[in-house]
Amino acid sequence: MVFFHTSSNTSLSPTSTSSLPTSPTSSMVEQTIQNAESIIKKWDLNSSSLITITPLFHPNRKEAKDYLKCVMDLRGTMHFLVSQNSAPHKLVIAQTLMQIAMKWLEKEFYQILSSNRERLDPELVSTSLSSDSSASFDVEEDEADQLKIAGESISEAERVSALAMADLKAIAECMSSSGYGKECAHIYKLFRKSIVDRGLYLLGIEKFKSSRINKMDREYLHLTIKNWLNAVKIALKSLFNGEKILCDHVFSASQTIRDACFAEITTEGAKNLFKFPELIAKNKNSPPDRIFRLLELHGAISELRPDIESIFNVELTSAIKLQALSSLQKVGGSVKTLLTNFGSSIRKDSSKTPVPGGGIHPLAQSTMSYLSSLSDYDRILTDIISIHPPIDNALFPESYFNDPTVIEAPKQAASVHLAWLILILLCKIDSKAQLYEDLSLSYLFLANNLQFIINQVQTSTLKHLLGHQWLSRHTQKIKQYALSYESVAWNRVFESLPERTTSELSYEAVKDCFKRFNAAFEQVYVKQISWIVPDGKLRDELKVSIAGKLVPVYREFYETFWTKLNADFVRVSPDDLGNYLSDLFHGTRISSSSLLQSSSHSKGCLLR
Repeated sequence: MVFFHTSSNTSLSPTSTSSLPTSPTSSMVEQTIQNAESIIKKWDLNSSSLITITPLFHPNRKEAKDYLKCVMDLRGTMHFLVSQNSAPHKLVIAQTLMQIAMKWLEKEFYQILSSNRERLDPELVSTSLSSDSSASFDVEEDEADQLKIAGESISEAERVSALAMADLKAIAECMSSSGYGKECAHIYKLFRKSIVDRGLYLLGIEKFKSSRINKMDREYLHLTIKNWLNAVKIALKSLFNGEKILCDHVFSASQTIRDACFAEITTEGAKNLFKFPELIAKNKNSPPDRIFRLLELHGAISELRPDIESIFNVELTSAIKLQALSSLQKVGGSVKTLLTNFGSSIRKDSSKTPVPGGGIHPLAQSTMSYLSSLSDYDRILTDIISIHPPIDNALFPESYFNDPTVIEAPKQAASVHLAWLILILLCKIDSKAQLYEDLSLSYLFLANNLQFIINQVQTSTLKHLLGHQWLSRHTQKIKQYALSYESVAWNRVFESLPERTTSELSYEAVKDCFKRFNAAFEQVYVKQISWIVPDGKLRDELKVSIAGKLVPVYREFYETFWTKLNADFVRVSPDDLGNYLSDLFHGTRISSSSLLQSSSHSKGCLLR
């Protein structure tokens, strides 16, 4: 006796259920076989009839419906004959017809897949099945009704796509219930895997190896990462999601088949896709801004994790989720290492050359540029630091923040670590200030650099991360540095004038005061004219403060005694004094004779 395929899943959709009664008579069995023979042999691959070149599912869909119905009736007859253990010759005939039908349905299945390659584009599939009308496309309906429904709600392309999907589903259910599910799935997997693989190739996803990535120059590596960031969203939300929708639809009658098909079609490509960030994380020859690319990769995977979990939600695709998680962990670990190394590089900076004029130290410029850029990734940084806390954070004094909301963990983990890196920088700047022989220039250097750091904080996301308390405290520290500079640098000039001007001073005493003032002011002016204060607001505040203490006292002294002395002793008028002060902190270099050669400054008085 010839046995036919048996299926582990014998449930049928309403459209394909056999119409045979539960206890058919011999004549009914005979009629069913004869009816099946007349229909099935019309589409026999071994037949020489011209009709064999005509697709069964186009253009007359009624024939397709009749064909599938007769196959299901034939299947029911075969089950009946086996159960009765009678008429073996009829079973042989039925088995032969079933094999012919299955071969033809295999051909039709492949033909529909092939001819609708573009119409079954994953993105189009997702759109078609997301509309309510897609459920209306069933081989039970007349084509006229289908066209009417399509015209009301979806485009022509979506209509054709939905019809193709309905045909594939009908064939898959028929073959699976007849015991030919593996053959159907094999065709589907081979064809659709090529579609997915080509889709990934067109997105620029290749099989990268560490050795190749290590050889990429900076520009090409950045372009490759940028392409991946764009491609991964499309691949996941369109390519893989669309493929899952199609697979679930076609093999809706068998979870085992649809899970196996989807896993075999997508696992290789998806694992390769999500392997890329891990390879980048392992790359040791990356440019200095590597951390920003890693943060973008980490952010992309984190953002897509819900989609990854949703699309690859079966055991057979768990390897894909594990790869994505592995990349996430490797990238996070690499970011942690880079942050730790960055803090160490600040501490280890060994430059011994003082910045001319007390200007902004290159270390402050490079560090704050780096931290300002890092602050734009605060959410991603918080996610990473919460899982991979740098060792330095354990040493961070909580008292450094007066505002408790700033150090609320793990919500503000990024804030804490960025503040810690700035504290390391400030400590290093303190040590750089000791390189100056002039104490007043050390204080000016500290004020300049702290003002620069605050400006960088205020003009970046750091402002919101560090908070108002941090800014207030460090702004107050600038004022302390400014007062210390003023006291050390100008105290000799201030002390050269009497605290109170009185006409009782002798000629010699007045002359001596002017001499001491001229000498002290000239020395300070000539030395400090080359010093610089880059921040305009701080520069003006320093000038106003110095002028406010010096000019009124000098003006009173000058107006009281200048007529009684020789002009050689009175070299600077009050107006000249204000103008000389306005020259300061621009980094100008002049000779000492410039002050001595003129008693009338050419500029208008800016500070009085």
